Amino acid sequence: MRSVTLPDAPTAYRGGPLATLDASTRAALDELRGLPEEDVDCDALTEVWQDALHAPAWNGPPRWLHADLMPGNLLVTGGRLSGVIDFGCMGVGDPACDLFPAWNLLPSGAREVFREALGVDAATWRRGRGRTLSQALIALPYHRGTNPAMAGNARHVIRAVLEERR
Repeated sequence: MRSVTLPDAPTAYRGGPLATLDASTRAALDELRGLPEEDVDCDALTEVWQDALHAPAWNGPPRWLHADLMPGNLLVTGGRLSGVIDFGCMGVGDPACDLFPAWNLLPSGAREVFREALGVDAATWRRGRGRTLSQALIALPYHRGTNPAMAGNARHVIRAVLEERR
């Protein structure tokens, strides 16, 4: 999808500048600080978020994005990706937006293979990690009492991001 260029393509729901997520991400971090039972290192996560915000912005042409490559939208058969569903957020924007699978689904070794296969530069990787972290930080307090699967996935992403930071 990234190689297709179409004039006047719509902007993806999540494809804009990372800074647009700053207020909601920091609010989620503050909320998590108040939930000691979650045992989340909010200081370390804030550092990861700040690093993403300081990464150079995407300066290339907008790329087509799925913009919601969460585990529930990726179909797997026999351990291999067999389909992608839910294109409701699709549009163009920063390709970092479509790096969610790296921290949602892949162990650290496979994460690097994924990065190399896509040819992702360091700045895009930092923004992608930040976008994925932001989504998880917002999802955890929101879903923790109502949707155990979504909350569990958010915890998984937070652990993966912290593991990569080390």
